[in-house]
Parts: sequence; C-alpha cells; structure tokens
Amino acid sequence: MNHLLTDSATFADESAAGFVAVHPALVRRVPGGVARRTATPPGQVAVVIGGGSGHYPAFAGLVGHGLAHAAAMGNIFASPSSQQVHAVATSVATDAGVLLSYGNYAGDVLNFDAAQQRLRDEGIPCRTVAVTDDIYSAPPTRRDQRRGIAGDLVVFRAAAWAAEQGRALDDVHALATRANDRTRSLGVAFSGCTLPGADAPLFSVPEGQMAVGMGIHGEPGIDMRPMPTADDLGAMLVAALLDEVPDDVATVQGARVGLILNGLGSVKHEELFVVYVAVARELESRGVTIVEPEVGEYATSFEMAGVSLTLVWLDDEIEAAWTSPAYSPAYRKGRVDVGADELAVADDDVADHASVGVASEESLAAAPGVARVIAAIRDAIDREVDELGRLDAIAGDGDHGIGMQRGARAAADAADAAVAAGAGAGSVLTSAGDAWADRAGGTSGALWGAGLRAAGTAIGDDIAPTAASIAAGVDAARAVVQRMGGAEIGDKTLVDALVPFADTLTARVADGIGLTTAWVAAAASARSAADATADLLPRKGRARPHMEKSLGTPDPGAFSLALTMTAVGDVIDSARSKEQS
Repeated sequence: MNHLLTDSATFADESAAGFVAVHPALVRRVPGGVARRTATPPGQVAVVIGGGSGHYPAFAGLVGHGLAHAAAMGNIFASPSSQQVHAVATSVATDAGVLLSYGNYAGDVLNFDAAQQRLRDEGIPCRTVAVTDDIYSAPPTRRDQRRGIAGDLVVFRAAAWAAEQGRALDDVHALATRANDRTRSLGVAFSGCTLPGADAPLFSVPEGQMAVGMGIHGEPGIDMRPMPTADDLGAMLVAALLDEVPDDVATVQGARVGLILNGLGSVKHEELFVVYVAVARELESRGVTIVEPEVGEYATSFEMAGVSLTLVWLDDEIEAAWTSPAYSPAYRKGRVDVGADELAVADDDVADHASVGVASEESLAAAPGVARVIAAIRDAIDREVDELGRLDAIAGDGDHGIGMQRGARAAADAADAAVAAGAGAGSVLTSAGDAWADRAGGTSGALWGAGLRAAGTAIGDDIAPTAASIAAGVDAARAVVQRMGGAEIGDKTLVDALVPFADTLTARVADGIGLTTAWVAAAASARSAADATADLLPRKGRARPHMEKSLGTPDPGAFSLALTMTAVGDVIDSARSKEQS
C-alpha cells in the first residue's frame, strides 16, 4: 500500500494540499484543516468535525452544505491537536457558537475538549458530541467508552441539518446527541492496512479468517471467525445490530432505519452491493424499512479490506436530516442551492509569530543546553521509531512511533528557533511543548506537549535551572499529564513510567544528590517500571478493547518515556563532564 508518496513524514500535509487544490470551489485551507469555501451565515451554528488522516472521505471530504462547516485534520491515525481544532473552529465560528463532533478516541477527546474550553474562555459558545456507534468496542453498559466509526456520518448530518435550520446551539447538540444514541455499527476486516512508508501492515488476518470488531485505525479485530459468504456476512451484521436496538425504539417491526454499508478501503462497490442484498433481505424479513441507504466508502482505513454496517433508527427529525440535501467533495445528495450570494472566503494561511519574553543572563546561558536535551529526545525517538510502532501495533494502531517522531522533530526545531530568538530556558521548553502538541496530535502529543509546557513554566526564565527547579518542573509535568489523561499507575500508560521517574528524581534531589546522579537513578526507575508494564492489562486508550493481546508487551508510551529520559541523562552527564574538564 501507499505506492505513491514523496515523504511519509509529510504525507498527510501533501494529501491535504492536493485535496484543496482539487476542490477549490468547495473548500479552502485554514490553519489546522479545511473549511467551506463560503463563510458561515450570521447566526448559524458552525459544525466542526475532525480526526486523523487516513480515513477519507472522513473527515475533510465531508465539509460542505448539509454537512460540516469545517474539519480539523490530524496526522495519519492521530487526532488533530487542540491548537488545530481551535484554529479551525475560529475560522468558521459565529456568535451562535460551535458544535464539535468526532469519533470517541482518547486523543480526540483530550484535544477537542481542550479546544472547547479555550473557545468558551474566549466567549464563543461551544458544545461537543463524541460519536460512539461501534458496538464491539465496549458493552452496552459502557456506551460512553465505545469508538466512533462510520456512524460519524449520521451524527454529522443531523448536526448540520439542525444548524442550517437556524436552530440554537443547544438544539443542534440535542439532535446530534439523539442521532448518536440511535446509531449502531459493527465492522469486520479480511486484511490489515499499511501506514505510509511502512513495509508491512499493522496486523494480518489468517487465510480463510475474518477479524470482527476492528476499528478504523489499524487496530486488530477483537474476535476471529471463519470467512463467511456474502449472504452469511450480511446476516451476521444485521443480527448483531438488531441485538442492540435503542431503548426508545418500541418495536423492530415497522421501524425505519437509515443504513450505511461502508467499505474500509479495498472492498469496492460491486462487492458491497452483493452484501447489501443480504442485509436488505434480513432487515425486510424483520419488518424494518430501509430509508435511502448509503453504500460506498465513508470512513476508510487506507487499503484495509473490510466492511462495516451502520443502522440509525429514525424518528421524524433524524429522518428529515438523513434525507436532506448535501453537497461536499465526497458526499452529495439531492439538490443543494449553494447560494450564489454567499460570500466566498480566501484561503487562510496564518504563520506563527511566537513572542519571546525577557530572560535573565543565567537563563539565556542555559537555554542552548535545554535545546540539546530536546534534540537528544528527538534522536532517541528517531533511532527507535520502528520499535515504538511495532509495540503499538500489537494491541493499538501502530502510530506511536511516527507520532512521537513528528512531535519530537517539531519540538527540536522550535527549541532551536526559541534559542535563536533569545528565549530563556523555561521558554525554550514551553515552545518545544507547544510545537510537539501541535505537530504530533493524538493522546501522546497532547500529553507530551502539556508536560513540556508545565515543566518550562515551573523552571521559568528568571534564573538558571537548578536541580530543585528541574525536579519541580518534572513533577509539574507529571501532575498535568495525570490530570489531562486521567491515568493512574497500573493503567498501562506512560504514567506507569512517569510517576516513578518523577518521584525518584524529587526524592534524590531532596537528599542533596547531584542532578546527574539523581537523573540517572530516576531514568533507571522509569525503565524498570516500563518493563513491568508487560505484565499489565490496559485500562485506557485504544489498546483497552484488545487488552489480552497486549499482555507480555510493554506499553509503548511508558517505553518511549523511559527511552527518552535515559537519553536526556546522557546529555546532562556530558554537560557535567565538560564543566569539570
């Protein structure tokens, strides 16, 4: 897969540029994503969607009349950063507010929630609907933990229809929430997908088998079954979804449903049509009426061979939204008057203009050393990027390596730029953190970015960093990572390595031990803790639905934390040796 690319590191950006170039009459580039070519009408709620790249037509292809006003576009299989979401939302917001909607994944939740809070702080009303349609990713009692897959389209359509009816933000939110509550999906795969530039797929399916319950990020299936016929697959998908009819649907007999039969990349229309015959036959035999079915590609996973079935149980309003006209680059239904009198908006490319505060001479002198620390983190990630991806692919989506690489490279560039601009030690760290979060996206991007920013704020620019202030900065990073991510020791996340690292460093520094010795001891604690995560089952993140698969493998986030802190220890030791010579 990905036979055509220039550089895997820039694949998502180049793809986005090409997408806008192909559809200049419909969409425009904005910082962090794309937006409708026309401005949001005054008084209309703006619907902003988003997620990682690699799922086209989700999410950029679903920007247009009857669908979203804009989409925040993350890197491959990584959520957009909070900065991206905020920038995209402000590019289309009106005084009526913004409705954010996205698939329910940990990184998306972190970053969209942070953007929502920032919008609210700026006086822009904002509400969120996270899509939770995947019935295999969590039981009915924990629907709030389910993933969002092809059912995104249902929720986006409902939100957009309500917004274009001129409804208030709370009413748009209410209809989108009801559409989500009435939507159920299930997916199967016959082969995995391959990330751009990778030599092998993220997972494989044994010959003659079918993975059941996989997501759209290259995660392996939760169950394995023999490969069925098209008829048997249609019957299986329908039976599973009819076992989970929403509570407010009185009876299946006589019900009306919207339907999406979604190809995940390599299963094309002719095969989908064959499966649809079986699906329609099963539903009609139960007295269910199908309303304007959608068969095609709506949420893909590169070249994954797979299929998902989505049913939305219609009421009058949801049916009106489902059947309403829409016109976007990838989804068109009915006749849409795009409004010749509406104002077309030019592309909005905004450059970053970072400001540098006043720093003491001592802090300025220490700033290049901080940049060397970030460079060491970058180099360590570059060396181990493939191993980090391999660890993540065992029970996740395999993007931890490339996500960390994007973030670390951006952070190192930002640190060098901050030093050149005359930033102090603390500001170099905060600049690196902001760049990491913005470029990496995803859960790890948000947490690493926030952690570096917290450490930089604690260290500050007033004096040279000391062992005590560095330990305080690391503990501040630990606190913000735990607060944002909600993880505790034992959840099998980077927190399992970060907490012992911070605790050991704080204790050794408090005992009067020098920074180098204290850091080396803390890094050793982090490595031991990271190794011990192999014996844990994940309770957070995308690996949670596949917890048994991860047993025996260390958590990639804990592993990368230990790896990079060890590399930083080498830089600190080298700096001490130079001072002594």
